Amino acid sequence: MNWHYISAILPALLDGTKMTLSIFCLTLVLAIPLGLLVSVGLHSRFKPVQAILKLYIWLMRGTPLLLQLIFVFYGLPIIHIVFQRFSAALFAFVINYAAYFAEIFRGGLQSIDSGQVEAGQMLGLKSGQIFRYITLPQLVKSVIPAMGNEVINLVKDSSLVYVLGLGDLLRAGNIAMARDVTLVPLLLVAVIYLLLTAVLTWGLRRLEQHYAYYE
Repeated sequence: MNWHYISAILPALLDGTKMTLSIFCLTLVLAIPLGLLVSVGLHSRFKPVQAILKLYIWLMRGTPLLLQLIFVFYGLPIIHIVFQRFSAALFAFVINYAAYFAEIFRGGLQSIDSGQVEAGQMLGLKSGQIFRYITLPQLVKSVIPAMGNEVINLVKDSSLVYVLGLGDLLRAGNIAMARDVTLVPLLLVAVIYLLLTAVLTWGLRRLEQHYAYYE
């Protein structure tokens, strides 16, 4: 193993990792609350709202994320809606993952016994208090495994921003590989992705343990 070569290309890979983490973190911060709002809207008694949200989820889950990225960045300018590269990638990721998170939250909300909500109402708790102290803790616990899978997928899916020309981790590795005609950059890219997923897996397990007292 040529450690001198590794030390030479590592700064470029770490710069690419910053882009990958930026897409990852911002997508989570924006998509999780949006997905929660959509899941609540799916329980709305107003049928047109339900229909629109179901159509949105069907479109997002039924088409590839890569196609959505291309559509947002290359397609929307045809109708004079223009995004910068990073904004286009973030927008596509957020609306895609919010749809998946919405379905996860919807299933979690359905698994909570409605009798607990009624008991909270009988105790005089307001709707916000019931959601915060009764519904939300149980919802988080029930959706952690499914959310964990999506979070891990998000780390790997972030490599799709390569198609928009963003300098993410995979792009940095591909450039180094093509320039130097060696597989070492791609092996290092794989190691970095594995480290990221390992850290996330550890964090998710700790989160599951934290909410285990609700069992």
